This record gives sequence, structure tokens and C-alpha cells, in this order.
Amino acid sequence: MKSRPLNVLFYGMTHEHAPGKLESLKRLGDDFNVIAIVDDRDRKAPQHNNEKLLYEGLRVVSEKEAWEIPDVDVVFVETANRDLMEIAAEAARRGLPMHCDKPCGEGMEPYRSIVEMCREKNVPFQIGYMYRGNPAVKFIWDFVAKGGLGEVAFVEADMNHDYQLPEYPDYISTFKGGILYNLGCHLVDMVLPLMRGRFLSASPFVGDAPGDPSGARTRASSLLRFEGSEALIRCSSHMPGGHLCRRLRIDGTNGTIDLCPIERFDGGELKLSMNLKNPSGGHPAGVQEISFGVQTDRYAPQLLELAAVVRGDVPNAQDYDRDLLTHEMTLKACGYEQ
Repeated sequence: MKSRPLNVLFYGMTHEHAPGKLESLKRLGDDFNVIAIVDDRDRKAPQHNNEKLLYEGLRVVSEKEAWEIPDVDVVFVETANRDLMEIAAEAARRGLPMHCDKPCGEGMEPYRSIVEMCREKNVPFQIGYMYRGNPAVKFIWDFVAKGGLGEVAFVEADMNHDYQLPEYPDYISTFKGGILYNLGCHLVDMVLPLMRGRFLSASPFVGDAPGDPSGARTRASSLLRFEGSEALIRCSSHMPGGHLCRRLRIDGTNGTIDLCPIERFDGGELKLSMNLKNPSGGHPAGVQEISFGVQTDRYAPQLLELAAVVRGDVPNAQDYDRDLLTHEMTLKACGYEQ
């Protein structure tokens, strides 16, 4: 068992989550030590001022130098969206545990082959589905699984932003699924544990958000139909309030849960509202509010789970099949042919 912090190769500056992930790793200094950051800025992607990351005191290396670095314990794949699977495949071939950002490619391959390679080697391949560590979302999954809402009939989830990056519409429109491909995976990952019955169909729409060029793929929705329930997921690149407008609402035969915003890091408490027809799970009937306190770090819960596995403190309990299904359903939601 390793007592020292895990040595991290942080591969990329171009992913939109790179700044936040790096800041989380710095806060988790007892568990992670970033020994090198790979400069991948030749890859084309909006960089969200990533150049302003606090690189002082950290070693910056080229992509050519990256795989020559010794004593790497875990790789963080934070390169451009289109290139994530290329770098993840290289780490998997080397048997390196990794945290890899989303999305996982516009087809099931090479993602499926990387998953199977990691499964065979029992190597963690954590995808950055950032709501998996969210305490309110975890409460909802558990409450619904135990029948607290009765039978779930309908779920609505939206994930918007307001980046105001001039190059964003052209960039995101290089993907057939546009913004739904980029962000919808988080919504699919939240929604799937709530659905009842066999998947039936997806009805996607991808268009341009107000103010964006005609033909831009910056506004999207998809209706996912299952045998016993339905889910509507939505994304837009022009929504005032951005993160604070993101919502997850679940309607069941015993009531409704509404989580808005899904997360917050403005010093306010993360809360959900719940209206139950009958008492359930220790909660009374009627309208009530549940607080999960103040959030301080979006990524820490996932990253600490990964650290414990890599150190050998706990066995690797990754549900590889769940991750494959999340990606498969994301592609269906976006209208990709399987």
C-alpha cells in the first residue's frame, strides 16, 4: 500500500474541465502529486483561458515527452474532446490507471476496446461523469431505487451554459450531436438509473441556440422512451445563469423531486425540494426541502475513490458495463447510428 501521494501525469490543457481538475488535484495534495502537465495546445479546441492555469512550480512537457516519464501512478486525460480516446488507449496499453474526461467518442469503438482492455487488466478507467459524486444526485438514485417515489413515470434534465466564446459554435458543431454529444452524457448518466423497463427509442433534435449562426449545433434535446418511463434531456449554449439553471426533475406515482441547480459552488447550500403523496424512506408526506450543505469541490469525491483503488486500499469495483451503457445511450440520444 502506498502512503505517498500518487504521481499524476496530467495529459492536456485543452479540455474545458482541465482547470477545475488541476485545482482539485492541488487541493488533494495528500493523495495526488502532479509530476508533469502535457502541453497539448496544438490540438484545436476552445481553451477557456486554460493558459492562465497556475503552472508555476509544475513541470510542463510536450506530448512526445509524456510517455517517457517514469514512476507515473495514474494518468488524467484532459486533452481535446476529439482526441480523448487516442490518449486513453495509450494509457490502457501501458496498464496505467486513469481518470479520463468525457465524451467517449462518436462511436462505440475505440471506447469499447479500451474498456475491455482495462477490464481484463483490472485497471481503473474512470470517466469524468462529474455528478456521480454529487450528494443530492446520489440521494435521488438511492431514494428512487428503494421505491420512495413509487414508479417513476417521467424525468426531465437540462444542462446549459453561457460560455460566450466566439469560437464555440464552430467548434461544437464539428460533432454530429453538437452540444448534446458534449454535455448530454452527464444527463444520460444521471437519468439511466431512474428509468423503468427496456429502452425503446430516442428522438433527438439538434439546432442553433438564439444568437448563434444558422446551422450551429448549440441547442439540443432528446426524448428517451423506455417501457415504463420517459426522459427528456436538453442542452443550450446560451442560457443566462449557466450552471445555476441546470435541473433534474423526477415525477413518480408517489411524488416529485426537483433539484435545481444540480450543483452550486457560490457558497450557498445545495438543496432539493420533494413533494410526497405518502410518507416514504423516513420522509413525511407533503412538500419539504432537503439540504446537502455547501459544496466546495465538484471533482473530489470521484478522485478520492480513484486514489483509494490505485493505492490498493479498496478493490477495483468499477462497473465497466454501466459505463459502456452510458456511452451507448448517449450516442442513441444524439442520433448516432449504432
